[in-house]
Amino acid sequence: VQLQASGGGLVQAGGSLRLSCAASGRTFSRYVLSWFRQAPGKEREFVASIDWSGGSTRYGDPVKGRFTISTDKPKNTMYLQMNSLKPEDTAVYYCAAKVRGYEYYTWGQGTQVTVSS
Repeated sequence: VQLQASGGGLVQAGGSLRLSCAASGRTFSRYVLSWFRQAPGKEREFVASIDWSGGSTRYGDPVKGRFTISTDKPKNTMYLQMNSLKPEDTAVYYCAAKVRGYEYYTWGQGTQVTVSS
C-alpha cells in the first residue's frame, strides 16, 4: 500500500482546507483509512477514520463538527475537509491505512497545516 498526502498549507483561523490522500497498491475493500496529526512537542493524535467499504466514520473529539472525512473510490482517494480551523489544529497531518480488525498501519508522508491567529 502506498499513500500520498497533499493539500496542506497556511490558513487563517476560521478558514478551510481540504487534504487529499491518494492510495494505491491494492484493493481497499478490507481497509480502514485514517487521518492522524502531530503537533510539535506533542504525541500523534487520531483525527478521523473511514471504512472504505461501508463508509462508516469516526472522529476525534477536537475535530467533531468541523472536519469531514470522505472517499472518492474511482480515484482511490481519501479527503479531509477541514472547516472553522483553529490555531490548535496546526500540525503535520498523516494519512494511514490498516486492514479492518488489525492494528498495523501503513503510513503516508505528512502534509503541514498551519493555522494563524
